[in-house]
Amino acid sequence: MTALERDPSASAQAPRPAGAADPPRAGTPLLRVRDLAITHQGEDAATPAAVRFDVAPGEVVLLLGPSGSGKSTLTLALNGLIPNDVPADVEGTITVGALDAAAATVAVLSTHVGMVFQDPDAQLVTGTVLDEVAFGPENLRMPVSDVLDRAEAALRRVGLWERRGENPDRLSGGGRQRLAIACALAMGSPLLVLDEPTANLDPQGTEEVYAALAELVAAGDRAILLVEHNLDAAIGFVDRAVVLDQDGRLVADGTVDAVLRERAEELHEMGVWLPTSALAALRLRRAGFALDPLPLTPAELHAALEASPAPASAPLSTAKPPLLAEPTSDGTPVAHGFGEKGWSGRTEAHHLANPIITVRGLSVRRSRREVLHDIDLDVPRGEFLAIVGANGAGKTSLIQALAGVVPPPRGSVHVDGLDVGRADARTLASRIGFVFQNPEHQFIANTVFDELAHGLRRQRLSDAEVRERTEALLDRFGLTAKAQTHPFLLSGGQKRRLSVGTALVAGAPVLALDEPTFGQDRARADELLGLLRELNEEGTTVIVVTHDMQLVAEYADRMVVLADGRVLAQGATADVYADAELIERAGLRMPPLAQALRAVTRHPDLARIARLSDLPGGAA
Repeated sequence: MTALERDPSASAQAPRPAGAADPPRAGTPLLRVRDLAITHQGEDAATPAAVRFDVAPGEVVLLLGPSGSGKSTLTLALNGLIPNDVPADVEGTITVGALDAAAATVAVLSTHVGMVFQDPDAQLVTGTVLDEVAFGPENLRMPVSDVLDRAEAALRRVGLWERRGENPDRLSGGGRQRLAIACALAMGSPLLVLDEPTANLDPQGTEEVYAALAELVAAGDRAILLVEHNLDAAIGFVDRAVVLDQDGRLVADGTVDAVLRERAEELHEMGVWLPTSALAALRLRRAGFALDPLPLTPAELHAALEASPAPASAPLSTAKPPLLAEPTSDGTPVAHGFGEKGWSGRTEAHHLANPIITVRGLSVRRSRREVLHDIDLDVPRGEFLAIVGANGAGKTSLIQALAGVVPPPRGSVHVDGLDVGRADARTLASRIGFVFQNPEHQFIANTVFDELAHGLRRQRLSDAEVRERTEALLDRFGLTAKAQTHPFLLSGGQKRRLSVGTALVAGAPVLALDEPTFGQDRARADELLGLLRELNEEGTTVIVVTHDMQLVAEYADRMVVLADGRVLAQGATADVYADAELIERAGLRMPPLAQALRAVTRHPDLARIARLSDLPGGAA
């Protein structure tokens, strides 16, 4: 029973907490940004630069732009963290409700603007999940009953109420992201600013979070400003799109139709993410399909194809074989043994040949809880392997155990003949390069140049060779202009590119990456994945942990599906995706392109394609 049920008049009679936001007046924007330009210390150019837009009650506004365009910088200015805690020169004005952000403290602004950062660990401070959500309302001096009611409602919205007594450190990355969202909800702020809130969530969790947020804004008195790269999940949730270019200038502000449908080609050229279905439709248009208006969701693309005749100018068949395997009559992929108990243990011949990684009986504990249970796994040399699963399935624990980041308490892991549990850090780094989910966890130098050069200097190369190779990496990852910048002052996407570069310098035969495209714009993600593919074709074994099912379809030869710390399935990507029931059981979703095309009857040549690169029409 809630406090309101115990005493219906309790909340009405309680005084409004000090500093709490007034309810918005009808027609009054919750946010006004006018000619905003922010220049970080040590930088010459402002990003964002001269940006202006409004956010009204009931709106969900999507903020798009390439990595480094100033999206995260803009969000940090809305609640005063810039310039109060992060030094920067700020020009223009930000008005939140009736408050001038420049004249208000962070504490006051926090009651008007609820923030969820890219990295949830940056805002978690207490010892239990419940205390974390209660922390903000408690600091508003609210009655205890109201604090508890808010905390419970917020935790139930994000599916964490049953774990309210646990330490946040025991949650998965996705669990901590849900917790950060709950903390923002509990503050009751009229404006929620969410910086990639679903980046660490599995597909099912992403759907649930967006459903909860949609309910929140449906009442019409709150609004959301959303920075998001995963537009496949967000597209049905947003009303407007505001777009910044690479220089941080405002280039578009309008409805989803006006911006994403009508200017898709322009945005794609800028390096902005588009929904997978939109990317597919752009390719198919070039192949002669009449797809107008541009589809943005799998359902829209499916319906548009069923209504569109085949183009007369080009055959639909592709030079490459379709990705999706044909299941047997009982739905089981031909070569792999998926049954009621998951992976049966049968493997293909090449899977047994020349493995570069062997895992036997691996179990891993975190905080006295076993998160991996008796894992057996072989990774063939030269493979591109994806590890997938719902939040809490054990993906990060597994890839960290492979890289020796967490020593396995039971079982064995060998990488290229090296016993990971007995190897020193330098020897291990020569066998496997590791990229953390949070790039900041691996930065040790004061400049981007020195961060990349550190690994080369450890190889005792000459100064001239160190400089030449470092400059080449800076250019390859688009970081030349940031060579003398502190790594912590980079944008989220730039930090990710730097972290991958540092893992590459040692030339290890295995590269393991935890969520490699997190924080990347479309152009940089394509560039990074293209680089990983090149390395893989040259012989490097690549292992990625990801929630991006389309990424897996595009790049991975094989995939391992984890559930509750155990291997639920492993096999060729085509065969695993052929078992739709298994994907659903693992808490995952089919890739968006496969969702759109799998049951297309008018164009059967398209029906089994799951990779954008296999579509006719040339590169998107």
